[in-house]
Formats: sequence, structure tokens, C-alpha cells
Amino acid sequence: MSTEVDALVAVLVELVGDPSRVITNAPTVARLSRDFYWYSPVLKELLESKIADVVVQPTSVEEIQSVLRLCHARGVPVTVRGAGTGNYGQAIPLQGGVVLDLALFDQIESIDPDGVAVCQPGARLATIENEARRTGWELRCYPSTVVKASVGGFLGGGSGGIGSVAHGGLRDFGTVRAIEVVTMEVEPRVVKHEGEAVHEILHAWGTNGIISRIWLALTPSVEWAQCVVAFSSFDNAFDFSERIATDQHWQKRLVTTFEAPIASFFSPIKKFIAPEKANIFFMIAATQLSELEQAARHAGGEVMYGANYDGFRTAPLLSDYTWNHTTLWAIKADDTWTYLQCGFDPINARSQFAQLKEQYRDDFLFHLEFMKNGSGVVVPGSIPLVRFTTAERLNEMIDFCREIGVSVANPHVNHVEGGGRYRQDHIQLIAKRKYDPKGLLNPGKMASYQAAEAKQ
Repeated sequence: MSTEVDALVAVLVELVGDPSRVITNAPTVARLSRDFYWYSPVLKELLESKIADVVVQPTSVEEIQSVLRLCHARGVPVTVRGAGTGNYGQAIPLQGGVVLDLALFDQIESIDPDGVAVCQPGARLATIENEARRTGWELRCYPSTVVKASVGGFLGGGSGGIGSVAHGGLRDFGTVRAIEVVTMEVEPRVVKHEGEAVHEILHAWGTNGIISRIWLALTPSVEWAQCVVAFSSFDNAFDFSERIATDQHWQKRLVTTFEAPIASFFSPIKKFIAPEKANIFFMIAATQLSELEQAARHAGGEVMYGANYDGFRTAPLLSDYTWNHTTLWAIKADDTWTYLQCGFDPINARSQFAQLKEQYRDDFLFHLEFMKNGSGVVVPGSIPLVRFTTAERLNEMIDFCREIGVSVANPHVNHVEGGGRYRQDHIQLIAKRKYDPKGLLNPGKMASYQAAEAKQ
């Protein structure tokens, strides 16, 4: 380490009062400077060498303020980290400095009687779910990484997941009631955002404030069941999954449709699927399982598996193969696979499917996740698997999708705007100017901030 970093580390140890929470061990610092950016071969090349100088693990708001006060005074970049389960390099420090790891700042303060979890950002989502279910509540939505993922990281870098077919994404329907953030100023403040103001902070990758407290709306808990249905063709599988996803009769938490041979990548659960067919994974109300199985058979499907769901220790846990875990299993089977994040037009989806298959054939495999959009309409979102050859061909695929009306949130760029969750009213940018006037929070990750500052 340089003399400058040595001096920084010495003061950080004084501030937190515990040398074990100021980490300088090179392998550990490298590990805590990483997320799952390597899902993208483009980001893998771009971010492989980026590492922090030191990692600090605060356990209180006061410690966070002390660290930010010091780093602001010294002009040291700070990159916040949740559990490191993101896929876009959100938590990778582009300019070294301090990684602020919130893993130990993880308390659930309360599950309110009206169904709001009040918690610190390092709380694991699975822990919140388990605690909420003790009093008749559960998460509205969660990522496939739920067992490891932190709630703060999910708010800062995620968007939706299991449950979104019923409740939409994180930004919808008041799911995030309020957030407190610590600002990066001469004297760091704690600022509470409520209602629409939470959108200043949601999905901003920690570029405009450090989330320190969260009020997360829950939903009444349901006894769930899991089900796998296979169809001989993707078209038939899509027809059936769309019918279940859009019909309000069905109480569901997950409707995921895989084109063949995607399910063949799920090696631990091969006996529960039909590898050569299109498969649908459902999480459905347990009281409706037999009715769903009957409807599937009537539609020409083969019921491969059906059983009650008993929480995250259920075996098999079908959600471990959905959302972006699908991409992980594909990469394990063949590392030439990567992914896109697409939104199909619910009216023209079948035509869009046909055009993509004609253009790219088996280099573009459909993986659909049905979700409710902000207007309350259930739509076929998608995390398709695409064969990577070159960055140019990947960009060509993105351009073709957009030409035929398929929206793409590009997971192969390392800034907030490219991921498709940037607010067009620029409130995230405005918040960064208010709360991080020196641009020291996760620098390089908000392209509109860089562009605006360059003009000044």
C-alpha cells in the first residue's frame, strides 16, 4: 500500500474502533470489490482489474457518517456494497478508494402490524421473508439470489423478481415506502425520502447517497406450491403460461417459461423437468395446485412436478433456476452464453418471437418472466439467453430487438442509464448533485452526471 493509503487506513481504524472491520488483506479486498459482473463478457473484460484500496464494514449510521466525512475531506472515492449479488458491476470501484461494505449493518428493526418491514440495508432478503411470515406477511418481490442478497443492494441495483407477476417491481405500487440515506458532504446528513421521493435513490447504484434505513411494504403471506409443466413446443408453452399469468383467477408468485433446451442446463433438477421440451415453472397458491395441473393436462402439457413449497429450504427450489439464475446455469453449461433484458409487446409478442428466431435461430433462446408493469398490466418480460461471439454482434442483437419493438435494458454497460432503470425526469442526477457535490460516490457509474459536469 502507498503511504497515503496507509494513513487513510490508520484513521479509519480509529473511526470504527475495530481493526477487523477495516480490511486491507489483498485477496479479501479483491473479493469484496467484485460482484457477478462476469455474466457479461463485455463487463468481464472492462472490470476485471478494478479493485478498492481498502474495505470498511460499518455497523451504525454514525460510523457511515464518520467514514464519509473523512473521505469527503480527503477526496477519496467510496463505493457501497450490499451482498455483491448484482450482475452489472454496480459495486465495483472504478477508481479504487474505499468499498463501504454494509454486510454487518443488517438488523431488522420491526415488522409493523400494517405490513411494513423496517430494516437496515445489510439485512438479507431471505431473513426478512422468514421473519415476516411469522406474523402473516411476506415479501412482495425478491430476486433469485434471495438467500444471499441484501435489501439495500436490491433497492440500489435490482428491479423485480419472484412475486413481480402479482405485485410489480420494486418501483411500483409503493413497495418502497421510505428510505433514509447518508449524504457525501462536508458534514454528512441523514435524509429521509418518502413516497415519490424514494425514486431519487432507487436503482441509482449508490451513486447519490448511502442507503441506511428502509421501510419496505409487504403483502399477506400465502401457502404456496411449486409446479413444472412441459410442452412439446415453445408456442404452446407460451400460450398456457400467458393464460395463467394474465388471468386474475390464479394466485401466483412465479410464472417462468423456458424455450428448449434451456431446462437441460439445470443439472441438479433434471428428474423434475423435460430437458428436450419447453418448460414452465410456477409458484401457485397451494389450494390451486391440483386445478393448475388439470388445466395444464387439458392444454396438452405434461405435469413433471407438483408439491407444496416450504420456504427457501424446499428441494427442489425452482426459483433457483429462474430470473437471472437461469443465466448462471447456462454459463455453467456453456460459457459462450450470456443474456439480455427484454420487454416484449403483449399484443405482438408472437410476431416478435418469430422475427428473432428467423434472425438468430438457436443463438437466441427465450426465457420469459411474466410481471405486472406499473400500469397493472401483466406483460411478458424476458431474460433471453444469447450466444456471445463479439461485442459488435451483441450490439447488433440489441439494435434488432429495438427495431422490432422489443425493449432492451442493456446489462453489458457499466452505468445506471444503460440498465434501463434510469428516470427520464433526471431525479437521480439531481439527487447526486445535491448529496454528492464532489462526485465521490461510486464515480463513473452515472453517465449523465459525467456528461453534465464535463459541460461546466
